[in-house]
Amino acid sequence: MLKKPSVPKRAHEEMDQVIGRNQRLEESDILKLPYLQAICKETYRKHPSTPLNLPRVSTQACIVNGYYIPKNTRLSVTIWAIGRDTDVWDNPLVFKPERFLSEKYAKIDPRGNDFELIPFGVGRKICAGNRMGIVLVEDILGTLVHSFDWKLPNGVDGLNMEEAFGLALQKFVPLTALLHPRLAPTAYVSF
Repeated sequence: MLKKPSVPKRAHEEMDQVIGRNQRLEESDILKLPYLQAICKETYRKHPSTPLNLPRVSTQACIVNGYYIPKNTRLSVTIWAIGRDTDVWDNPLVFKPERFLSEKYAKIDPRGNDFELIPFGVGRKICAGNRMGIVLVEDILGTLVHSFDWKLPNGVDGLNMEEAFGLALQKFVPLTALLHPRLAPTAYVSF
C-alpha cells in the first residue's frame, strides 16, 4: 500500500464515509467496507503467510492435468504460486485490490471454498484458526489504515518487498514507515 498511494487514499475515503474520523473502526464496520475486504484478499493472494499447504497423500493412483500421481504420493500445494498464476489472475504481480470488486473475482473468498485463494488451506486440513485469522487481519489492518497516514521515511525511495522463504513468509528487509494520526484526538483514547 505504501508503494501505491491510491490504495490507502481510496480506503480512507470509504472509511471516512462509513465510520467518520471521530471514532475508531469496529468489527461490525467491516461488512460495510468492501474496499478494505478487497485489500485483505489481495494481501492474502500476493503475500500468503505460508508458501506451502500441509502435505497431502494420494489415497489412490490418479491423473491430474495429465500428470500421473501414484498411490501414496506426498503432495504439497504451493499457495504462493497459485497467487501468481497468470492462468487465474490478470497481472498477478501487481497489487490491485480493485480486482476483488470486479465481477470476475468478486465472489472469491479466502475461507477455503475457492481454490484460487486458499491462504489458510482447504478441506479437512484447513487451518483451524482460519475464521479468527480473517477477522483479525481485517480488524487490525482496517484499524491501522483508518487511524493513520503511512509514509516512507525521508530518503527512502523504494520499498523492498522481497520475501524470506521458510515455514512462514516474512519480509526479507523489515518494514520501516512513519505514521501520522488522521482521526480526531478523542478517537485514540482507550476504553
